Amino acid sequence: MKIITLGATDSLLGHYLAQIRDKAVQKDAMRFRRNMERMGEIFAYEISKTLSYKTVQTETPLGIAESRVLDEPLVLATILRAGLPVHQGLLNCFEGAQNAFVAAYRKYGKGNECDMLIEYQSCPPLEGKTLVIADAMLASGASMLMTYESLVANGEPNHTHIVCPVASHEGVENLSKNLPHKRVTFWVGAVDEELTNHSFIVPGLGDAGDLAFGSKN
Repeated sequence: MKIITLGATDSLLGHYLAQIRDKAVQKDAMRFRRNMERMGEIFAYEISKTLSYKTVQTETPLGIAESRVLDEPLVLATILRAGLPVHQGLLNCFEGAQNAFVAAYRKYGKGNECDMLIEYQSCPPLEGKTLVIADAMLASGASMLMTYESLVANGEPNHTHIVCPVASHEGVENLSKNLPHKRVTFWVGAVDEELTNHSFIVPGLGDAGDLAFGSKN
C-alpha cells in the first residue's frame, strides 16, 4: 500500500488540520464540518493527478479549444457518519462520481471486548472503476478493513484510494499488512503515534462525528 502524508509538506491542508484539532475552534460545528470538507477538496485535487484523462474539444464564444478532462469512472464511498464532510469535499470536485455509503459501528461486550459490525451498505458495481473511501479518522483500522471487504464484494475496483485527515501509526500499519499493496493508496493529513486501549488517537482531535453533527446516545 502506498502511503502519502499530505501534511508532511507545507500547504493549506496543514492550516485546516490545525483548526480541526483546536478544541476552541471545535466549538463551532459548522466551521469544523467546513474545514473537513475543505480537506476533502484538497485530497480530491491530489488524487486527480493520478487519474486518467482524455482530450476533448470545447466551443468558446470565439473558437474551439482543446481541453483535458477526467476519463475515469469513480465511486466515492464513506463510513457513516463521521466521514460525511470529507466525502462532501471529494464530491464537490468529483461531481460526476457515483456514491456508496457504509454504516459501521463498534459493539462492546464483556471486559471491553469490541467487535466491528457492518449494519448497512449501499454501493454501485465497482468492477473496472476507481474507488475512493473517505473517513474522518483511522484508529485501529478495523472498520476501514471491514468496509473495504464489504465494498469490494460489489466488484473488484482497478484501484482504491483511502482518505483520512488523521490516522494512528498502528492503524496505518494494520492497513499496510492487510490490503493489496499495488492496488491501494492511502492519503492522510497526519499520522499520530499513540493509540489508547479504547482506540482513541492521541493527540488526535476527539470524536469527529460528535464534533460535526452533535453528541449521540
